[in-house]
Amino acid sequence: MSAISASFRKNRTQWITLIVLVILFVLAVQGMSTKDAVVTVLRGLSVAAITFLVASGFSIIFGLMDVLNLAHGTLFMIGAYVGWTAYVRPDTIVDLLTPLLLLVAGFMLTPLLVTAFGRWRPGGSVARFLPWILLIVALAILVHSLANAPIASWDLEVYTDSPIVWTQESNAGRVAELVEPASSNIATLLIWMGLILGSVLLAAVVVAFSYRNRTASAAPPKAIRQSIVRFIVIVVAGLALWLANTPLTAWLFSLDSTLLFIWAIVVATLTGAGLGGLMESTLIRPLYDRAIYQIMLTFGLAFIGTEMVRAIWGRSGFTMPRPSIFANTGDGCPADGIAGWLQNNCSTIVLEIGGETARIRTYNEIFLIFMGVLVLIVVWLILQRTRLGMIIRAGVQDGEMVEALGINVRRVFTLVFALGVGLAALGGVLAAPATGLSDSMGASVLLTALIALAIGGLTSYPGAAVGSLIVGLLQQFTIKYGAVGIPLPFFEEPFKPSPPLVPASTVLLMVVILLIMPQGLFGRKE
Repeated sequence: MSAISASFRKNRTQWITLIVLVILFVLAVQGMSTKDAVVTVLRGLSVAAITFLVASGFSIIFGLMDVLNLAHGTLFMIGAYVGWTAYVRPDTIVDLLTPLLLLVAGFMLTPLLVTAFGRWRPGGSVARFLPWILLIVALAILVHSLANAPIASWDLEVYTDSPIVWTQESNAGRVAELVEPASSNIATLLIWMGLILGSVLLAAVVVAFSYRNRTASAAPPKAIRQSIVRFIVIVVAGLALWLANTPLTAWLFSLDSTLLFIWAIVVATLTGAGLGGLMESTLIRPLYDRAIYQIMLTFGLAFIGTEMVRAIWGRSGFTMPRPSIFANTGDGCPADGIAGWLQNNCSTIVLEIGGETARIRTYNEIFLIFMGVLVLIVVWLILQRTRLGMIIRAGVQDGEMVEALGINVRRVFTLVFALGVGLAALGGVLAAPATGLSDSMGASVLLTALIALAIGGLTSYPGAAVGSLIVGLLQQFTIKYGAVGIPLPFFEEPFKPSPPLVPASTVLLMVVILLIMPQGLFGRKE
């Protein structure tokens, strides 16, 4: 009891604020029937789960690196669209694996290229113009090779070949019948050779610019040998995937949609993590001491990412089919419990709550909540029980001391950025079957996540969870009371909040909490 009282005295404002929020929540529940209260809470938890996946990644990145990644919402959206592609058109993902690996392969030879430039020691006009010449040649080869690469896709100009129609075909189970097998001829092999050459030249461009700025140094023989081995392994893997393209695609199409959805989750999350690591290592790293430039850069990347999504998938929104385990509406559905859902793969469960019948959507109100709790626990264990988590927590407190201990802080920063963006992409692919896909979904979820973080604390992982929970519940209770109304004294008719009050209510709560606690509920006092 003494520890609790000491904590209360030390954090009196925080405790009082939390107690007031709990009281308001209890009062909100008391104004509804038991059925409405349970359904509303479940829907609020579902919204909170998606918000948390975005807010937690944003919080981890900002907490360690002091980087406000305003492209986080766009990366959430990209995760959703990549997940749709892996789910509806897995042949496109398989086709992309070979060129992606071959593009990466050339950079494995960086140590060899550094040593070669060091021994050659170009100077004068050669050192000045060589990088630009190599860059032009590399881009010409890569653009020509990628433009002619056999990558299956859709055609936005033809409605019958648009993502909307492909989604309909996926719902009908006809996609596999419409996909043509990939080609494996000499012309395609020459395209892959061009990609390898282009990637090696692009790596040479990076080395040439580094040498011109006198930042390159010769690599040891062991590193050179390892780079050659990595190059060969990646090239062989890429070509092997090309040769196995047709059977691999056929196998993916033969999978049940539930397993295909798991594949989509993995692909989208890894894509997000890869984009995050690439962003940090190439664009964010030179701007750690320039906060305004970071904001401008990530804000610009958000616009670029949105336009890329529009160029590839179109401006029209469409849905993502739900996996079979959550999609059945036929015999035995709606289910009367968890066992009935698992047996019949029902999309809804019917429960008797307070003498009333309530319909619970198995994907939105069960699976999304489960995934949110699972990610919360797994990431918390990583932060609290692993060496990486210890380094991250120490870096949040004192980054210079961590670097002084001989830890490669740059690598940790890259991993943290990749983890944060990977969580956002995971949120995107999970949200797609529930909310659909649109080119505005990123901006919307980013705003909600920022409000949740402002309430919970920008640099606090528990704050991200609590803030997301508060925002999700507040939004859903406001929506519900917009339908049933709030009885007020001296008013004949119940007050019904209009739809614009849903986002306004969360902003108002954020303003009130920030006036009381400028750092948020769990943020650091600075």
